[in-house]
Amino acid sequence: MGLVNSDPIRVVVAEDEAVIRMDLVEMLKELGYQVVAEAFNGQQAVDLVREHKPDVAFLDIAMPVRDGLSAAEEIASADLCAVVMVTAFSQRDVATKAAEAGAVGYVVKPFTMADLEPSIALAMARWRQIQDLRGQVDALGERAKAREDVERAKATLQERFDMTEPEAFSWLRRAAMDRRVTLSEAATALLSGQVTP
Repeated sequence: MGLVNSDPIRVVVAEDEAVIRMDLVEMLKELGYQVVAEAFNGQQAVDLVREHKPDVAFLDIAMPVRDGLSAAEEIASADLCAVVMVTAFSQRDVATKAAEAGAVGYVVKPFTMADLEPSIALAMARWRQIQDLRGQVDALGERAKAREDVERAKATLQERFDMTEPEAFSWLRRAAMDRRVTLSEAATALLSGQVTP
């Protein structure tokens, strides 16, 4: 319980009601989680998440200065950590707003220790899935840009040096091998004027 790779899961708790915040912190500690910071408003929660870099943040939806949904949106959009929303409301529209803000977990007050463990496990699993998907999207974007650079370089060789498409591709391949770089890097070098045929 409360461990990832034998290191305790690090948690920031943001709740403006002191009694609820203390109960939540105590329950988390009993479950083996490491509470690294406590906040009483949404802005403080964002600041503490940035400072402490926890694995998960518990955010009350209704807090002063800045509400939990706004804080969750900033935390999620900056890929800072998994967010579990804490609320007294179990209505579907509140849960939908929490999900739209980037929350990957949801706990309704009053909660028990039995409610916390599965919400954290699910939030951490969802967070990892999101991170994996973002990595895949980034990799696909990089591959698409590399292909685009190669196509632009081939077009440049065809227009400026009157090469056929197979000749342009062959030249790029030779330039990449000669410089011991990828085809995309050779294309970028050509497009930036670092190499010419």
